[in-house]
Amino acid sequence: MADDAGLRRSLGLPLLTLYGLGNILGAGIYVLIGKVAGFAGSGTTLAFLIAMATAGITAFSYMELSARYPVSASVSVYLHEAFGRRGLSTVIGLALVAGGVASAAALAQGFAGYLRSFLAVPTGIASVALLIVVGALAIRGIGESATAAASLTVLEVAGLGLVIWFGRESIARVDIAETFTIDPALGVGGLFAGVFLAFYAYIGFEDMVNVAEEARNPRRTMPLAILFALALSTVLYLLVVVVATAVVSPADLAASGAPLTLVFERTGADNAALISLIGMVATVNGVIVQLIMGSRILYGLARQGWISPRLATVHSSYRTPATATLVMLAAMVAGAVVLPLVSLAQITSLLVLGVFTLVNASLIAIKRRGAAPPGQFSVPVAVPYLGLLLCVGTVAFQLLNWSLQ
Repeated sequence: MADDAGLRRSLGLPLLTLYGLGNILGAGIYVLIGKVAGFAGSGTTLAFLIAMATAGITAFSYMELSARYPVSASVSVYLHEAFGRRGLSTVIGLALVAGGVASAAALAQGFAGYLRSFLAVPTGIASVALLIVVGALAIRGIGESATAAASLTVLEVAGLGLVIWFGRESIARVDIAETFTIDPALGVGGLFAGVFLAFYAYIGFEDMVNVAEEARNPRRTMPLAILFALALSTVLYLLVVVVATAVVSPADLAASGAPLTLVFERTGADNAALISLIGMVATVNGVIVQLIMGSRILYGLARQGWISPRLATVHSSYRTPATATLVMLAAMVAGAVVLPLVSLAQITSLLVLGVFTLVNASLIAIKRRGAAPPGQFSVPVAVPYLGLLLCVGTVAFQLLNWSLQ
């Protein structure tokens, strides 16, 4: 049973921060560090740094916009407020949904890769089973889903902490000059192919704004949660990448279906199966957040009257957008079955970079019309300009790479 009442506000700053952190971590380091190493080689750490800078600048634009407009389907609303074109807002909202679908499908396949450390289950079967279970949880409620995501995030961070701890001696032996240079065998093209894929690892903070209508005091808590989640993930990423590339060759990382399990084994630690288990947890967490994000965008677009009002249906008992959640789930299952992991991650990066470009452009347009209200979070006008330039440059380099292949 369902009705059209509003969503329940049940998320405070700690849950929002863990929600975003879990999505960022689950979306990249556990699944794609090996694939990035395959493109960038010894320049893997540099690739992650460039990707972090691109995502980090745009995160500040999101922080101001989330304080100005704390609503579901946030990006579509930002564009509508900036340019007044409903069609553009709708298309971009649906592009974000498509990115969420591709991301969740990639994570589901990553889950299958870590699961194979224990059981020889076909990728398709493991991926679909995971998505169905997560879909049931998401329909049950945002509070339950976010609490589950927060609990899983603690395990994710613990897993990365174990990799860093057991590989701590390798950090001291790292040649800084070599770590932050381009791999001569792969060149600039390889580096930026790695950047493009590594960017996927930082995706997650933009999904946080889509639960603004379920957050308490969102004008204050949302910018802070975005900042905390991105800062924590950046520190963890850089330490893990340095350890991983110090103890395992890029070629071996690229060939592994469970790259952090391989890193843990090479540090000489026992119980590497524990990292495989945590890797599975990380991917589950990422899928939960992507499903929540996509369904809230569809819900928000429907509430604005921009797509079918059926997608604004709220479950009468759980107060969640049940119809939108089921539509997302069906699309994710199809993506997990049809496309390979790297293609799904590249599709996600391309879509999200396009959206980030328009988000920065939106903030530029909004700032030209007037400053933020007193006491509200605001960034210098140079921030969205720099964010726009970095996003366009990353896409341009990748398109050039593809054209030369």
